[in-house]
Amino acid sequence: MSELETKIRVIITGATGMVGEGVMHECLLHPDVESVLVINRKPGGVNHPKLTEIIHSNFFDLSLIEDRIEGYNACFFCLGVSSIGVKPETYYELTYTLTMHVAQTLSRLNPAMTFCYVSGAGTDSTERERQTWARVKGKTENDLMELPFRQVYNFRPGFMRPTEGLKNAKSFYRYITWLYPIGRALYPNGFCTLKELGLAMITVTKKGFRKSTVEGRDIIELAG
Repeated sequence: MSELETKIRVIITGATGMVGEGVMHECLLHPDVESVLVINRKPGGVNHPKLTEIIHSNFFDLSLIEDRIEGYNACFFCLGVSSIGVKPETYYELTYTLTMHVAQTLSRLNPAMTFCYVSGAGTDSTERERQTWARVKGKTENDLMELPFRQVYNFRPGFMRPTEGLKNAKSFYRYITWLYPIGRALYPNGFCTLKELGLAMITVTKKGFRKSTVEGRDIIELAG
């Protein structure tokens, strides 16, 4: 895939969560990113010259905002839910069905787009894993690859260290960040930072990458 010759105009979902906020932060700082559009269910409370926010409650129906999500060449999809305490059918709907609806809409409106999906370490591409989340994430990855985007990359980070100073880090991360240097030294494929994730997404959008499944070590490499 040839290098993207224009500046990145990116749509980010999940920007009111820890991962999406971290990715958005890197995009707002990066010189190769021209504009950032976030689609949130509630106001994110961030003001920046590059940033535009759409408040939209129903991600299963984007018809009312289709005219506002055209003209973008990247989507960093950071929206997701935990499978803990969630019925399998609900998890499937909120993970697979919702993601595919957004992606199908964007691929129709912006076929030259690079779509980056935050999946997770342990995702099962064979869709046979006993754990529901691993199967559903695997199916989502597989079906995203079939859409007519310019590029699709499935990111599989493990433990992600939050970016200092941002407000949406989950509280328990604050208590276990001391483990990060140890884990990174012993098992680098399972540990990265949100800064590295954001930079890796920007890099694959701009320059491409040799594989579509981006593991922890790849994220670190791409972040440079």
